[in-house]
Amino acid sequence: MSRVYLVGAGPGAADLLTVRAARLLAAADVVLHDALVSEDVLALAPQAVKIAVGKRACRPSTAQRFINKQIVDAARKYETVVRLKGGDPMLFGRADEEIVALEDAGIDFEIVPGITAAFAAASQLRTSLTRRGLSRSVAFVTPRVGVDESESQWSRVAAAADTTVLYMAGREIAAIAGELIAKGRDASTPLAAVESASLPEQRSWLGTLGTAAAVGAAIGDGPVLLIVGEVLRDCAVAEVVPELIAAARAA
Repeated sequence: MSRVYLVGAGPGAADLLTVRAARLLAAADVVLHDALVSEDVLALAPQAVKIAVGKRACRPSTAQRFINKQIVDAARKYETVVRLKGGDPMLFGRADEEIVALEDAGIDFEIVPGITAAFAAASQLRTSLTRRGLSRSVAFVTPRVGVDESESQWSRVAAAADTTVLYMAGREIAAIAGELIAKGRDASTPLAAVESASLPEQRSWLGTLGTAAAVGAAIGDGPVLLIVGEVLRDCAVAEVVPELIAAARAA
């Protein structure tokens, strides 16, 4: 009997995969993978058929309905199917839609969690997302809204949390900062942008909500995660835009 595994590929580095994820990749007959899954990770399944079903903002992407159909079709053809999703499948991964498709088709499945990008980014910055007496709440949000979806309340949630992590937000950093300031966050609140977290090409910048446009100008083409909050006030990062870190610490 076939089984589908919705597997978290983690933030990018192959050695951050869970042991279970690596074992399943080694046994997979077919791997349907996101666009951001690295070649090093895919190399852990040399015997498997690889099918790219990725999504990238502002780039050609595979429609979710088509992905759902491909997963179901693969399960009817192969015994061990791995749907390899960046980060953790259950956080901004649209796993719910794939789960419904599998349930409707009567196909057995299992979910294997992975390390989400927020934790890789915080590790890169050497900054805890929580801190006793300073940050007791963390919000994971995305400002991105799909076609025909209702308006998001992301900014209200983001403004209320002590620390906020924003996914799929790097290309809108200036607008995001402006929205948070409008919702009551001080312009001097520290902001960090982390690009390609956990990978050799990872980079990071520290500024404030008020200097967000300058941070945005420094960002490259890799996937970017934003972190906002006072936990970043004394952040020591490996690579920064000097004038931005100076502004953040002087604020």
